[in-house]
Amino acid sequence: MLKLMKMEMYKFKLGGYIKGALIANFVIIGLLTAIGHMSKIETEIPFSSDMAYSLIDTLIRGTFIVFASVLISRIIIEEFRSKSITVLFLYPISRRKLIMAKLAIIMLFTFCSIIASQLIVTIGFSIINSFAPTIPSPFLNVAAITNNAPSIFMNAIAASIMCLIPLYFGMRKYSVSTTILSSLIIVSIVCQYYDETSLNSIIIIPITLVLIGAGIAYFTIKNIRHRDVV
Repeated sequence: MLKLMKMEMYKFKLGGYIKGALIANFVIIGLLTAIGHMSKIETEIPFSSDMAYSLIDTLIRGTFIVFASVLISRIIIEEFRSKSITVLFLYPISRRKLIMAKLAIIMLFTFCSIIASQLIVTIGFSIINSFAPTIPSPFLNVAAITNNAPSIFMNAIAASIMCLIPLYFGMRKYSVSTTILSSLIIVSIVCQYYDETSLNSIIIIPITLVLIGAGIAYFTIKNIRHRDVV
């Protein structure tokens, strides 16, 4: 299984996606800084530490759910659409292990990217805030980290599972655009705010999406033996 994962990662050169993730982090830091300075101008909209942490979490999860759909398109959908996966099916490798390796790469990349990005963006924004304050109180402190770490970890796990939902839509007609569009719909659900409340905080919504994502992964692995490339 690990050998299959290494082969797939080498084959699709995931280093380019890591560079893309780093660029996304700098964009998020810039966006947070801009929002902070705008809030200083619009004094009736204070930019607090809690709001900043929540915004960081939301932006990062949304970004990497879409990133995951791009990975799904590249390492699964494109191979079915171009029929290049038929070559792999001719080798004495279990189809189920092959698709499990691909899904594991997507989930692992999403989870690790979210956790790493949380650290990079939080530290980066904290450094900028120390030179050009947009939040009155110290942004990075032990209490804030302790309070936010459990939810960040759980949200990262949830995002790494629900990001598999676009796989179902993409596999129906082997459509890259449908895969990415469905990820944007998921982001609009879990990253949407209404009256300063995130829909992700309504626990039934992320749990339902996680179960759907897990179910899609299970049935994809289960039925891959009977799927032919048309």
